[in-house]
Amino acid sequence: MNELPQQLVNGLLLGSMYGLVAIGYTMVYGIVQLINFAHGEIFMTGGFGALTVWLMLPSGTTMWVALPLMIIGAIIVATTIAVGAERFAYRPLRTAPRLAPLITAIGLSLALQQAVWAWYPGAKSSLTFPEISGGPFHLGSVTIQTGDVFLLIAAPISMAVLGYFVMKTRTGRGMQATAQDPDTAKLMGVNTDRIIVVAFALGAAFAAIGAVAYGLKYGEVNFKMGFLLGLKAFTAAVLGGIGNIYGAMIGGLVLGIAETMATAFIADVPGMQQLGGQAWADVWAFVLLILVLLFRPQGLLGERVADRA
Repeated sequence: MNELPQQLVNGLLLGSMYGLVAIGYTMVYGIVQLINFAHGEIFMTGGFGALTVWLMLPSGTTMWVALPLMIIGAIIVATTIAVGAERFAYRPLRTAPRLAPLITAIGLSLALQQAVWAWYPGAKSSLTFPEISGGPFHLGSVTIQTGDVFLLIAAPISMAVLGYFVMKTRTGRGMQATAQDPDTAKLMGVNTDRIIVVAFALGAAFAAIGAVAYGLKYGEVNFKMGFLLGLKAFTAAVLGGIGNIYGAMIGGLVLGIAETMATAFIADVPGMQQLGGQAWADVWAFVLLILVLLFRPQGLLGERVADRA
C-alpha cells in the first residue's frame, strides 16, 4: 500500500502520453472513418525532429531555451508528414473500399520506419535525447522525475487548448459538423477537405508533443518507438470510445494506470508470480482492451450507433 500513490502517479503520467497520441487516432477516425496505423510512426518522426533541432543548436544551449524550439521542430516535422500522407496516400483512396486505406496506412508505417532507419544518421541504434537538469521532485511519498514534469504540464494544457479549439472556433465547429455528416456539412459551405487536413495536422501536433515527452522521460529515441506505443495509443482511443477526443485522453489514463498497477502488483498475487514485471506490461494492456470490447464495445464514452436500414 505504501507504493500505491507512486504507482498511481506513474500510471497517470504514462497514460497522459498515451492519451496525447490517441487524440490523433480518434480525430481522424471521427471525421473520415480511417484508422491511421501510420500515426505511431508520425509520433516517432516528431521525436527525431525534436532531436534534430537540439543537435543543430549551439553547444551550451540550456534545455529551457532549447525545449520550446524542440517542440516547434517536432510539430513541424510530424504535421508535414501527416498532411503529406493525407494528401498523397489517403485522399485518393477516400472513396475506395475500407481495406485499401487500411493497408496503405500499414505500408506507410513500415516505410516511415525504414526511411528513418536508413537515412537518419545513427538511427540504427537508439539515440540519446537531452535531459532537463535538476530534480527529482518529492511530494510526500511520491517522486516525480524531472523528465515527467514536462508531461505533467503539457498534457492538461494540450487538452484545454484542444477543447477550446473544437468548441469555440469556426474550424472546430466545422470539424464537429463534418464528423456528424460530411455530405450535409459540405452543402452548408464547410470545406471538408480543409477540415480533414486540419484533423490530421492537429493529431500530428499532439503526437509530436507526446514524442518530446517520451524522449524526456526515457532519455532516448529510436526508429521502432512508435510501433508499440502507437498500438497502445490506438487501444486507448478504443477504450475511451473512438471518435471522442475526451474519451481518448480518459482511455489513455485508464490504460496507463492499469498497465502500471498490473506491472507493480500482479506478481504479489498468489499463483501469479510469473505474470508480473515489466515484461508483461504490454500483455495486460491488451487484456484490458479485450475485456472492454467484450463488455462495452463502444468504449467508455462512446455511444452505441444503430445500424441504418
